[in-house]
Amino acid sequence: MKLTAFSTFWFWLALFLAGFLGVCITDSFVGSQKNHTLIFTKESNIRNCSCLADIRDCDYSLANLLCNCRTVLPSTMEKTDYSSDLTIWFTDTSVLEMLLNFTMVWDLKLSFCGTTPLPTEYLTIWGLRKLRVKNKVKGRFPEQSVTIYSSSKSENEDLLTVRNKDRQMLVYISFLDTSLFNGYSLLKSYSVENVSSITEHFHNLLYSSVFSTSDNKSYVVTFIY
Repeated sequence: MKLTAFSTFWFWLALFLAGFLGVCITDSFVGSQKNHTLIFTKESNIRNCSCLADIRDCDYSLANLLCNCRTVLPSTMEKTDYSSDLTIWFTDTSVLEMLLNFTMVWDLKLSFCGTTPLPTEYLTIWGLRKLRVKNKVKGRFPEQSVTIYSSSKSENEDLLTVRNKDRQMLVYISFLDTSLFNGYSLLKSYSVENVSSITEHFHNLLYSSVFSTSDNKSYVVTFIY
């Protein structure tokens, strides 16, 4: 069947619009994807990856294939705030101490990829909202999660603090027991609010002396074990 000039015009117009809309939909889909930060150790090196989707836990080959990864030397690691999801695969607590101690993280997933049970050590994390833990050790609870607090505030606000009615600075801090990765007990958390001085209230805590005393700060202290 032959196309008239009028029909030809509408045919090409429809084809153009279909292609244009397809590009728009694709760009919108790609733009809506949220990058996840994945950090893992492999052969004494640290790999820092940006992933568009969750990768199967402890699958290093898949992470290197599907994520944008770069090797980072431990000596060049710097403290970084994580306002997006952070996943860490680890085999010993030394890596966690280096990456997480006194670091600001909102949503955290920790996957223990080792086979030897971990000792009891403590990590100090600022601003933690949600924690997921997974382990390969043959415990009763291979995967667990806990929500410490949720916030509906804008992502552009300060990562650590919000202002309450008394204009005090509300600071969230969590102390995490690394032995929970052994999976022998149910993951638990306990929070203490309106703590004006961590040094006075929890003077036996490790590193308690590093917390400054301020009249306008109110701490929410959470113990995760």
